[in-house]
Amino acid sequence: MKIIHTADLHLGQLIYQNYDRVDEHRHFFRQLEKWCIDEQPDALIVSGDVFDIQQPSAATRKFFTDAFVSIRRVCPSMHIVITAGNHDSASRIQADSSIWEIAETTLIGTPPSALAERDVLEKYIVRLENGYIIAIPYYSSSSNNQIQAMLDIIDEENKSLKPVVVMGHVAVTGSDVTGHNFEIGTLRTTDVEYFGKGADYVALGHIHKPQTIGHQEDCMKEEAHYPTPVIRYSGSALHVSCDEQYPHTVSLVEIDRHGGEVNIRQLRIDELLHFHVLPNNGSSFTDADEAVAEVQRLAADGYSGYFRLRMSYSTYLPADFNQRIYEIKEVAEGTLRYNPKIEWTGKMVNEEEAKPTFEVAELQQMTDPMQFIAKTIDSYEGLEADEIREMFDEVKRVLYE
Repeated sequence: MKIIHTADLHLGQLIYQNYDRVDEHRHFFRQLEKWCIDEQPDALIVSGDVFDIQQPSAATRKFFTDAFVSIRRVCPSMHIVITAGNHDSASRIQADSSIWEIAETTLIGTPPSALAERDVLEKYIVRLENGYIIAIPYYSSSSNNQIQAMLDIIDEENKSLKPVVVMGHVAVTGSDVTGHNFEIGTLRTTDVEYFGKGADYVALGHIHKPQTIGHQEDCMKEEAHYPTPVIRYSGSALHVSCDEQYPHTVSLVEIDRHGGEVNIRQLRIDELLHFHVLPNNGSSFTDADEAVAEVQRLAADGYSGYFRLRMSYSTYLPADFNQRIYEIKEVAEGTLRYNPKIEWTGKMVNEEEAKPTFEVAELQQMTDPMQFIAKTIDSYEGLEADEIREMFDEVKRVLYE
């Protein structure tokens, strides 16, 4: 069984609140389409975070449709399996699943319920001529009984020992989260036992750095060979921030048989625009004029890409600092894109402050502001939760009565 595994496309991303990335995604899909033509895999799988936000624009949805329809046309015998991630609207992706079946493409948005019967679980199993794929979208719960139940269903019928692949969108314990900036709380991880027993390859999304769990030393190796089972992140399609200072790849995976060997070849993605942190020698600017001069040199060289500045906390920044940077960017001949969030180095007074202990995905799912306040109240001296709750209740009464 041969598959091409990718994830975390983040279509429609508006990075640094200023720049859309359509040109970069178009460049990525040209490469992905060529790899599909050259390799002719049994399946192309996308393990979550297809879109960057839950309500992508009509233009972004059209881009998604055009890109995958184009791949289907040039690879008519290849199946496509796409699952939702935590950035996606599960219901929106699920709503489109029926029409995509016509194009031999499986879209899975919503996970099975904890009490799902066998006929429901069958909908998450993709049977191919050369193997099986269990398509699991992002789970907000920790129950793995459904995954094991699906693996057991396959085990009952898999007399010819076809390879078994499980898709998932989750941060597993032991993964390298380098490049992820979890400013709100900490990353919640899940043990690998979550995926049950019986899979040959677990195709993950969510963590952007390409890596095979338990074999991080091989993360940049072009080709590697392992006995089953193998658990792997393909990595994101694009660098999603300046912090992702490592190559991004698509995984070409070949599995000889169920319980056999897995060969992984990393297909290096040619990024249209790269990310850099200035100064590029690893030091920090200690003078604002020095930083501006470096950006001017970058523009004069016709550089195209993203850049961010690294500065010492001792550096004084005048009020018009960012304006000066943007003025340089506007007249630059290349595609110069500025991340205004400065990377500060050194120590700041009162730097150590309490931080909330929940992850971004949990914050996205909060519908009641009191949930957030309850988790962060210790950080704000004198704040009375009961008093605030009464205020919210009064606002609701005024609005809805």
